Amino acid sequence: MTDEKENSVPKRPRARKRRFHKISYDLSGRPGFWIADESVLPPYQVSRLPASTPPVPYMFDKSDGRPPGDLELCWGWWLISDRTKAVFERMDPEAFVFVRCDVRLPKGSYHGPDYWICDVVRVLDAVDEAQSHLQIGIRDDIRYMDHGMKYYEFPLGYKLVFREDVIGTAHIFRMAYEEATVICDQEFKDACKSAGLKKIHFADTSKGEI
Repeated sequence: MTDEKENSVPKRPRARKRRFHKISYDLSGRPGFWIADESVLPPYQVSRLPASTPPVPYMFDKSDGRPPGDLELCWGWWLISDRTKAVFERMDPEAFVFVRCDVRLPKGSYHGPDYWICDVVRVLDAVDEAQSHLQIGIRDDIRYMDHGMKYYEFPLGYKLVFREDVIGTAHIFRMAYEEATVICDQEFKDACKSAGLKKIHFADTSKGEI
């Protein structure tokens, strides 16, 4: 009698699906930093940051509030530390545009680490709408820049499923139809954690975290 165990074909392990997270910033505490001259930045209608943007003058004043963390909000972009830039460039260099900051102090000269304005310029239409739980609509308010276009909103208990064939080897991207939302994969999150980066918030998109 043939031993069934000897003739059985071993099952191939299922490929583990990547986990994805919304990446954002921590708004707690009064910030002691601001753009000293907004005229160097592109007009509001320009959503992506041009690489040709000149150094952005930033005032740091610890007497007015807390110093910047490793990732802060800067209009529709981010203000990031030099060590954050190093991680981002190592993980996915084609996803970003970086513009150096000209850091200034109320008195004296700045001699600390560099800071940068950072924009995630990769935009992917990667949501599997049939498998996700989110609201999809057509913008009918003319006050919005995406008037007449499709848009996404995240209801309570939302769930996002992404098409990995669209994402490919990318580690971070903006969502088409909701470009304010930046998505990264678990490997990107782990790299930020391993580098000890502070004030960066990650929310698991499969669990509807805020």
